[in-house]
Amino acid sequence: MSGFLHRLGGACAAHPWRVIGAWVAALVLTFGLASVFGGTPQDNYDTPGLPSQVATDLLRSGFPEVAGADARIVLHDRDSRLDDAVIAAVSRNLAGVEHVDLVTPPRLSADGDTALITAYYDRPVTDVGGKKALHDLVAAVAGPTRTAGVTTEIGGQVAENIQKVNGAAEAIGIAAALVILLLAFGSVVAAGVPLAVALIGLGVGSSGVTLIAAATQVSTIAPTLGTMVGLGVGIDYALLLVTRHVEGLRAGLPVREAAARATATSGTSVLFAGATVVLALMGLRLVELKTYSTTGFTTAVVVVAVVATSLTLVPALCGLTGYRLLGRKTRRALTATAAAAAAGTGPGGETGMTGPAPMAGQPARQPLTARWAARVGRRPLPWALGALGLLLALAAPVLDMRTWPQDAGSQSTSLTQRRAYDLIAAEFGPGANGPLLIAADLRTLPRAELDPLAERIRSTPDVADVAAPIFSADGSTALLVAEPAVGPSDPKAAALVRHLRADVLPGGAEITGWTASFTDISALLADQLWEVVGFVVGVSVLLLLVVFRSPLVAVKAAVMNMLSIAAAYGVIVAVFQWGWGAEALGLPHAVPMSSWLPLLMFAVLFGLSMDYEVFLLSRIREDWLATGDARGSVTRGLARTGRVITSAGLIMIAVFAGFALDPDVTVKMLGLGMAVAVLVDMTVIRMVLVPATMALLGRANWWLPRWLDRILPHLDLHGGGAAAASTVALPSPRAEPSDEERAAIS
Repeated sequence: MSGFLHRLGGACAAHPWRVIGAWVAALVLTFGLASVFGGTPQDNYDTPGLPSQVATDLLRSGFPEVAGADARIVLHDRDSRLDDAVIAAVSRNLAGVEHVDLVTPPRLSADGDTALITAYYDRPVTDVGGKKALHDLVAAVAGPTRTAGVTTEIGGQVAENIQKVNGAAEAIGIAAALVILLLAFGSVVAAGVPLAVALIGLGVGSSGVTLIAAATQVSTIAPTLGTMVGLGVGIDYALLLVTRHVEGLRAGLPVREAAARATATSGTSVLFAGATVVLALMGLRLVELKTYSTTGFTTAVVVVAVVATSLTLVPALCGLTGYRLLGRKTRRALTATAAAAAAGTGPGGETGMTGPAPMAGQPARQPLTARWAARVGRRPLPWALGALGLLLALAAPVLDMRTWPQDAGSQSTSLTQRRAYDLIAAEFGPGANGPLLIAADLRTLPRAELDPLAERIRSTPDVADVAAPIFSADGSTALLVAEPAVGPSDPKAAALVRHLRADVLPGGAEITGWTASFTDISALLADQLWEVVGFVVGVSVLLLLVVFRSPLVAVKAAVMNMLSIAAAYGVIVAVFQWGWGAEALGLPHAVPMSSWLPLLMFAVLFGLSMDYEVFLLSRIREDWLATGDARGSVTRGLARTGRVITSAGLIMIAVFAGFALDPDVTVKMLGLGMAVAVLVDMTVIRMVLVPATMALLGRANWWLPRWLDRILPHLDLHGGGAAAASTVALPSPRAEPSDEERAAIS
């Protein structure tokens, strides 16, 4: 593989304009196709087999007019009673909105200053039209309410199922990444290459997600997650390649050879790191909820795109920019060294070695990461126990974790659906936001039992009211609407659903509605969490075993990743569920962890955490193969990767933290949780647990049973001579800089 990547990197560096032109053409083509043929992401919560789905299917056959998408329009006059003419005008306009099949009579609050009107569509929310549907609703109510000074808020499925786009998160991440890259490289050109590569790969991948949305249903959170992950890993992968390329230039390699070796060595790490992320995301395909499982492969499309751009566009840009990737001081030093070598005098003149030599009698000072690794290695057990204690303390709040799917009540007050939710709760009671729809199949349940059933439901604790049963036109189905006394996200609401199913409802009757559906979805995701965990961990350990040929290294990496993810879970519970920082993130009160999060974060973070493991362990193993020094290889590996992994980690933290400012609460949780996990990875894991455990294990780190050695494939992860190339290079006469390259250096 590394031989192929060496040839690929050399070819891209030799023909940069062809590669750049091909990627620009791909970007323009995919953007054009997405704008013409692309679809709109929509959530689909249909899940065959769930109790609530049985009731939904029954209502769709008996009451098709109330089985489609719904929009809840809330009219509110702060100063006086609502004008009946305004309510009537809004109702008439809503009846004329495309696909609206039924507009319910307005429900007035006790003081008459608020009206609730529900519009039902003739199709599910996935087929309504997304932003256009919401725009049509706004246009229908704007005229009558604007002239009367009436406040209008829109809730329901149509408003809650719209993809939220906030460009501020991406802007914050890109700006922070540029600053970090400038500090890392000291060169505007070098800082610009990873950003350009990541943005092109992200553009191609995101366009691909839009095209996929035209062919199948894609979750509304998928584009945001794809952007978050694609931007982070895209910059990191390009950064790793550029850093290795710059090392080659400083060691005296010609530009094309430096690009080829960087692609062969670090490019192999990028390839395997990207494969790990993709395989982890594929674990989400095990989830039965379609709107959730599609998130995995759409995000994987973005990751594949940024890996492809990194492996081809980075060497092309490196070949094009040449020595301008180096800072001015470094270029001047290389110029002086090249001149001295050509004259046979000065540093390196006798040996042909390039690069400035250390001053006589003054050994080179080790980097901070190397000194730190040596310090941890001297007393590894206390450091390992201390790091483990810190991680367990951060993860402790997980024991109190409660999950609930995202609904309007957990959103920011800057969104209309949240304001509609609050108005409904204040004027009609919290349960009005999540009525329970009880469908009765009259083919198995006698009609005479409906009134007694309604009375039993009404007398159940936490039930505020039950409407009289209504019957379908064909007489096959009955509908009872029960209004809980608590809001949908209250734990008592889910308990009420379970109690009604177990103790109150007879055979032939089942509950649906958002509260019942979300109760079932939460239970489903909790049950399938361990299936995804088993798949992701198993596949990742197997891949690491093949790459590094060490069972201990593979298992240890998986355990450390799980510890960092548990710490991220714990921080989310403390901040959002316990309310230790909810207000600072724009939420007026504490909210439970979104049910989507545990599975989603595990798959994404396990893949991303493996990135750092692959980057670090590949350098450690590279040194181990060259020297056989188990403890020293850890110190030198950390020293060589310290700057690039720290820069990559800071970039990811900046990108993810930017998304924590998004108005959508699930995106907030994702952004904060992923930022915390990366911070833990780059500090506690990399700087303490890795050197401590590898020092404790010594040569056992690289132990491999003979029988396993025979069956595992042999992969050239380090590009053959990479171990030698990672130190100061000894170029052949043909590898010396040409006249053009000497001019470029100066």
